[in-house]
Amino acid sequence: MTTTHCPYCALQCAMHLEPGPDGALAVRPADFPTNRGGLCRKGWTSAEVLRTPDRITSPLLRKDRNAEFTEVGWDTALDYVAERLACLRADHGPDAVAVFGSGGLTNEKSYLLGKFARVALGTSQIDYNGRFCMSSAAAASTRAFGLDRGMPFPLTDVGEAEAVLLAGANPAETMPPMMGHLSAPTLIVVDPRRSATAQQALADGGMHLAPRPGTDLALALGLLHAARVHHLLDEDYIAARTTGFDQAWAQAAAWWPEQTEHVTGVPAHQIRDAARLLAEASGAYILTGRGTEQHAKGTDTVSAWINLALALGLPGRRGSGYGCITGQGNGQGGREHGQKADQLPGYRKIDDPAARAHVAGVWGVDPDRLPGPGRSAFELLDALGTATGPRAMLLFGSNPVVSAPDAGRVRDRIAALDLLVAADFVLSETAAMADVVLPIAQWAEESGTMTNLEGRVLRRRAAATPPAGVRTDLEVLNGLATRLGQSPDRFPTDPDAVLAELGAASAGGAADYSGVTPARLQTGEALHWPVRARAEATPRLFLDAFAHPDGRARFTPVAHRPAAEDTTPDYPLIATTGRLMGHYQSGAQTRRVTELAQAEPAAYVEVHPDTAARCGLSQGAWARVTSPRGTTLAQVRLRTEARLDTVFLPFHFVGEQAANNLTNPALDPTSRMPEFKVSAVRLEPAAHHTGGENL
Repeated sequence: MTTTHCPYCALQCAMHLEPGPDGALAVRPADFPTNRGGLCRKGWTSAEVLRTPDRITSPLLRKDRNAEFTEVGWDTALDYVAERLACLRADHGPDAVAVFGSGGLTNEKSYLLGKFARVALGTSQIDYNGRFCMSSAAAASTRAFGLDRGMPFPLTDVGEAEAVLLAGANPAETMPPMMGHLSAPTLIVVDPRRSATAQQALADGGMHLAPRPGTDLALALGLLHAARVHHLLDEDYIAARTTGFDQAWAQAAAWWPEQTEHVTGVPAHQIRDAARLLAEASGAYILTGRGTEQHAKGTDTVSAWINLALALGLPGRRGSGYGCITGQGNGQGGREHGQKADQLPGYRKIDDPAARAHVAGVWGVDPDRLPGPGRSAFELLDALGTATGPRAMLLFGSNPVVSAPDAGRVRDRIAALDLLVAADFVLSETAAMADVVLPIAQWAEESGTMTNLEGRVLRRRAAATPPAGVRTDLEVLNGLATRLGQSPDRFPTDPDAVLAELGAASAGGAADYSGVTPARLQTGEALHWPVRARAEATPRLFLDAFAHPDGRARFTPVAHRPAAEDTTPDYPLIATTGRLMGHYQSGAQTRRVTELAQAEPAAYVEVHPDTAARCGLSQGAWARVTSPRGTTLAQVRLRTEARLDTVFLPFHFVGEQAANNLTNPALDPTSRMPEFKVSAVRLEPAAHHTGGENL
């Protein structure tokens, strides 16, 4: 029996894996602070993904996109890729090659992928799908606190609070074991939908605030206004531990509850009641999720929630605070160690001369050889195959033709590449477009570390041997790097060797992992970063001071502005997107699990009965949902509690049922987060549609 962690979300629930007589792994939950012995249906069925019939076990290659794939040996595949990369770099420069990573990769893979891009390829063109996850919260937290760690406190602390506000988060479906930590506090759920979490809040005596999509920032300003007018602010805390309140208040001063109701649709009395509930609780938390972050003003919106938390005196105190609920399994660690276009290991900025010198010293290269910042995720995808963009892309652990906004546009850009190489275990929708597919080991077949939503570094352990012919991502990077002229020891294949190097590269940085060692991980020690060498971990940040030089948190003055796209007579409704309990991200894994696929086999659109009737639709009918960018087909589900102006679609489905056919790639100016949550659409019957195949 092997004790390890789930391959899906950032709770990183612990589980036991035990091989049966046929070699298949059986899953049992294990006790761990985040899941406390529970698993969701994705976790229970996670081992089934390893046995999917269409798993790739030999490299696939085709020299013509119109040809079928041919199975080839590893040497043939890697030689071909290295030769093509060398030619493209020679003809067009190092930035002709892009690298796109994932928030699901281990810390070791994330670190080595960033090093590979900058040292072996010399390219600045690297980013990852975590840009679509919590980048807005990361940017807002950094400017407020001087440091970004999703939750700067253990999740178990939240269960001891009296009140918790969840802004744009639906853990009852996306992270069900987390709800055990939310059973005691009174919940205030901010969500345009009556989500499962909102329903639970109401059932337990809490509140559901349902703003018009794209107006969360106005709602946060209204809550701050109500708190001040009713003398609920912590004036002593504001004076002692923060700066900039007056400037932030100048933006909130006009947002009295009735004005806020006019813009958001949330009743003024609910705004006042919610402010009072948070302020008068003996312990309170404000937690944000993708619903409030995935906007072209996501960073400012999160800053507005942080401003509210600071005004109430919550951050940096045990038993209260602000935190972001990280989505992907390693969404936190994945961006700390070099996958992000603007960062080096340890959460260092790539344009900081001291950071470049430190990391270059660990890598044994001249700092001047390191490239500067590159394009952010969508900007990178949108530049593929253009005159000034990359001509090749190496893809690790991501499926952007499903997960990126304006998916049709992204598909066209990927199709324009001279070379696409995908490291994957199945032919995902993006891998199916590749020239070369490299079969890689999966979560239960290799070891490595992950960083969960609390900033806790934990060990995933191998419970099975990969199928014959399959290699690890570290082995793939080593094989390509050596063919590009690098020495083999510069790109280790042993995860512990990579972890040791990661520790050296991150030492002294904001996200310092230099004290994370196999020995400490083996003991089960709770290693919340920063974990400096020979020092204790840091489960709770900011108790004494914030990470700015003066030790104070910063209020950020932010103003509400409309969404990037408004409704029109042609597109009179707002579409918003989200996750389901039974599926994960692009669905490339979960749609291959029979139990999960049967439970939610196809895309659907939630719509109010009156709205549906006006569009000529009824329960179970197939609808055509159209935005200025594309069309999605989805089956109608009537919800009487839905907003009349808003429809909801899950984004796990593909092809004509892909929700991201609709979404808007307008970007946040700071985080470069796309506007996933607000798209102007129209609904109409889909003639003669019966659903079809979605795998």
